[in-house]
Amino acid sequence: MSVSTALPAVPATTPPATVPGDRRGNRRFSPAATILLLLGALYCLFPVLWVLIAASKSSGELFSTFTLAPSTHLFDNIADLAAYRDGLYWRWMANTALYAGVGAAGSTLISAMAGFALAKYDFRGKAAIFNVILAGVLVPGVILAIPQYLLLAKIGMTNTYWSVLLPSMITPYGIYLCRIFAAAAIPTEVLEAARIDGAGDWRTLGTVALPMMRSGLVTVFLFQFVAIWNNFMLPYIMLGDDHLYPLTVGLNGLLNQGANQPSMYIVVVTGALLSIVPLVALFLGLQRYWRVDLGAGAVKA
Repeated sequence: MSVSTALPAVPATTPPATVPGDRRGNRRFSPAATILLLLGALYCLFPVLWVLIAASKSSGELFSTFTLAPSTHLFDNIADLAAYRDGLYWRWMANTALYAGVGAAGSTLISAMAGFALAKYDFRGKAAIFNVILAGVLVPGVILAIPQYLLLAKIGMTNTYWSVLLPSMITPYGIYLCRIFAAAAIPTEVLEAARIDGAGDWRTLGTVALPMMRSGLVTVFLFQFVAIWNNFMLPYIMLGDDHLYPLTVGLNGLLNQGANQPSMYIVVVTGALLSIVPLVALFLGLQRYWRVDLGAGAVKA
C-alpha cells in the first residue's frame, strides 16, 4: 500500500499593512505645525534682519526711510565705528571675548569637575550640596551683582578684569547640567575599569570622564559664553574705566550719547550687528560636537 504524503500549502506572503502613524510608513504633513514653526523662526530672526538693514543706512536714512528698505552705507558705518576714539570699539570687542572665553572655559571646567563628583562619588553631604545648587539655579544672577560688588570692593578688585571673570566662573546651572550628563553618559563600569588599570581620580577625570562628557561640556560652554557675552549688569556695576568695558556696557554709553548726538544711533546699530558675528561663528563651529549616544560602545560584553 502506498501512502502519499501531502505537503501543507504555503500561504502566499502579503506585505504588512502600514499602520497609521507607524514610523515605517509615510509621515504625515502637518500644515499647522509647519506654519507655527515658520512664525517662530520669523519671530526670532526678524530683529537680526532689522539690525542688518538698519546698519546699511546712513544716520539721515535711519528714521526717514521705510524700516525694511536697505541702503548702501554699511561699510561706511563700519569705518566710522572703527574710527570712534581711535578704535575703542575693538577694545570693547577684545574685552568681551576675554570675559566670555576665559569665563566660559573656567566655568565649564569647574562645572565638569563638580558635576562628575556629584554624579559618580559618594560622600557625606552630597544630597545637601546638590539641593543648594538646585536652589542656586532659581536665583537670578542680577540679584547677586550688588553683593558680589561689595565683596570684591573689600579686597580692592573692582574695576579690574577679575571683577567680571571671577563671578562668571561659578554657575549652578552649569554644575546641574554636568551632573545630569555625567550620570547618563559615563557608565560606572568604565570608571571601575580605569581604576583597575591603575588610573587615579584626576587621570580618570581627564582621560575618561571629560572625553565622554564632551557633548554636554560644549553645551555648557556655549550657554555660559552667550550669557557672559550678553551680560550687562555685572560689568556695569563692577567697572568704571571705559577701556575695560565689554560691548554691552560700551554700546549702552554710545546709546546714551545719541540723545544729544543723533548720529551716534547708527554707530550703535552697526556695533550691535558686529557683536552678533562672533556668536554665530562660535555656534556654527561647535555644533558638530553635539552628538547622540557618546557612550555607545564604551561597554562591551
